[in-house]
Amino acid sequence: MRIRPIHHTFGPHVSRRFALKADALLLTPWKWKETNHTEALRDDIQRTFGGSAHLFASGREGLLALLRSLNFEQGAEVIIQGYTCVAVPNAVHTAGYTPIYADIDKETLNINPSSIQGRISNRTRAIICQHTFGIPADTERLKEICIQHNLILIEDCAHVLPDTAGPGNIGEKGDYLMISFGRDKAISGIAGGAIIDRKKIITNSLEAEEKNAVPLSKTTITRLLMYAPVYYETRLAYGLLNIGKTLLFLCRKLGILVSVLSSEEKTGSMSPLIHKMPEPCAALAKMQLQQLQQINDHRRARTIQFLQSAQQKGWATPQAVKEDLPLQKFPLFVKNADSIRQKLKKKGIYLDDGWTGAAICPRMVDQEATNYIAGSCPHAEQVARSILSLPTHPTMTEKQTKDLIQSLSSLVG
Repeated sequence: MRIRPIHHTFGPHVSRRFALKADALLLTPWKWKETNHTEALRDDIQRTFGGSAHLFASGREGLLALLRSLNFEQGAEVIIQGYTCVAVPNAVHTAGYTPIYADIDKETLNINPSSIQGRISNRTRAIICQHTFGIPADTERLKEICIQHNLILIEDCAHVLPDTAGPGNIGEKGDYLMISFGRDKAISGIAGGAIIDRKKIITNSLEAEEKNAVPLSKTTITRLLMYAPVYYETRLAYGLLNIGKTLLFLCRKLGILVSVLSSEEKTGSMSPLIHKMPEPCAALAKMQLQQLQQINDHRRARTIQFLQSAQQKGWATPQAVKEDLPLQKFPLFVKNADSIRQKLKKKGIYLDDGWTGAAICPRMVDQEATNYIAGSCPHAEQVARSILSLPTHPTMTEKQTKDLIQSLSSLVG
């Protein structure tokens, strides 16, 4: 068992600097209401991406606020892709609308514009496209479809934020952009999310949603911030006499940390209550936004390592994966993904990132409750069964990448 695990979810953004920043925020709770981190983050987002930025306690709550602000009629349809996180259809449902699933292109892992045409009805009002794992969606074609049918285009940029080096098209065609500052997203504040309003038609409604949002309790904010020091310390000594593993188990058992998904969300629903972005989380997200180029360059370096090895060894990857992409994770197609993950787990390599085993992720989600019909998106289902994702996050080192490639060499045909 390796001392430091190779992973997707053990504090992927939690560097020493990140952990120290979280510690400083934890130790000064009396300053949380006196700070202006949220407004500073808003200013940075608007300078970087344009439009007007509206901040919430999570990306999914931001999406809910956006969908409510668009004020479609009850039962209006919103097209989303198969192979997505349950947070997306949950927000659509909670806003009073119906998610309609379109299949993906296996070579991009993104919604296939050709599959959308048969899903559009007289009740369709919007399309949500995600840039899965940082692979750009075909937003140019999607925008043409939206113009043709008078639809709103919402870009889900949770997995990637473009920098000066690209990738192009991301964040350029959408009427609205959704950003998540979750633990494993493009950048992290541990929690938080933003909606960028490019059209500025519903700005007043979004401002009202943000103004009326409920503050998170100090206890909840403390639990969120505890994520950084807990994972930083347990990751350092995870396999050392099981100290790290035991500490992490106790923290989860005692409820010290906030779960990524609630039991309610796993059953296909979410609370209609929207919360304000916590000031400490805004401080962390702002720090990471200022490091976006560095974070993306790190992801590009890991992407190049994995892609070159895949090409040398004949491993199957989506054709859209290129060396210049700052991938949030690197996808491989294999025949026995679950078996490989189990074998690697025994070596301290944890590759179960939640994006496997089901069209609506994670696999424990009640698929029918999300309005997904089995067989309706065959490519999405096939990808979910065969995908093996490799970590590229900021704390994934070059040596760990080489170790992972070596471990995969005997397992991937």
